[in-house]
Amino acid sequence: MVTEVGEKDFDAVVINAKRPVFVDFWAPWCGPCRSIAPVVEDLAEEMNDTLDFCKMNVDENSSVPGRFGIRSIPTMIVFKNGQVAGQITGNVGKNGVREMIEKALNENV
Repeated sequence: MVTEVGEKDFDAVVINAKRPVFVDFWAPWCGPCRSIAPVVEDLAEEMNDTLDFCKMNVDENSSVPGRFGIRSIPTMIVFKNGQVAGQITGNVGKNGVREMIEKALNENV
């Protein structure tokens, strides 16, 4: 399951999380964002025992994407111990997203 996160609860849900968190920064008008959404949902089901999955609408929440220098969407980031452990931008397909997640999970942050 992918949970919607906003500016008000971002730090509590993502930065202060006890386990790694994947965040999909997206917007409803973004074609590549809509294309990658089912991939993110599939990975959330497959990997929910390893990390939490969230998404943030950048049109409704502009300060958090700015905080992390996000200039293009979709941008997907894995946060581990409150730090960026992995990041990828664009509709890179399921294997690309999975590789980024797996690499991020193995990073020492």
